[in-house]
Amino acid sequence: MKYWCSFPDFPALLVNMTHPALILASSSPYRAELLDRLKLTYSAISPNIDESRKPDETPAEYVQRLSQEKAAEVAKTKPEAVIIGSDQCAVHEGEILTKPSTVENAEAQLTRFSASSVKFLTGLCLLDTSKNKAQVDVVEFNVHFRKLSNAEITRYIELEMPLDCAGSFKSEGLGVTLFERLQGDDPTALIGLPLIRLCSFLREAGIELPPAS
Repeated sequence: MKYWCSFPDFPALLVNMTHPALILASSSPYRAELLDRLKLTYSAISPNIDESRKPDETPAEYVQRLSQEKAAEVAKTKPEAVIIGSDQCAVHEGEILTKPSTVENAEAQLTRFSASSVKFLTGLCLLDTSKNKAQVDVVEFNVHFRKLSNAEITRYIELEMPLDCAGSFKSEGLGVTLFERLQGDDPTALIGLPLIRLCSFLREAGIELPPAS
């Protein structure tokens, strides 16, 4: 459920602006490609934060907190802006999955997922520093894998090399061949930036979509 929250650490930095800059607090090329679809002018800045998970923190709490911390970190040097923070994790049988990094790890992950399901949780924060408020949500999307053979897994990894993707697949590419079905309200959430929810946040913040000519 979406909610508003204040950011009390930044009141001295706030400046009223008619057209605040839009910033994506991320270095992810996947999130940038998604945001490009909205035809908005923005810049991307990679926030330097500790992404360690806290003890007893649920996956949803984890991605929600990191999305807020990413936006808040960028706001320290870019106070006159609307800042998009996002973070994602994949969960299988209660375990948060890491990016595989190696072919062997990718093979092991996809073997585990055969005839099983993976839940993707994407935290989203839109921080409007001119109002000292943030819209925050966590979007869930579920991927149900069909039964996969070892040969299919090996061939898929050879073709797409999804070693930088949690879950070891790229849904925007050949990853769809691994699925039985998808379940969720926003397919872009699976790639890392839920555009449907983001568009709602942007309109609430007074940013026109599509952009005015």
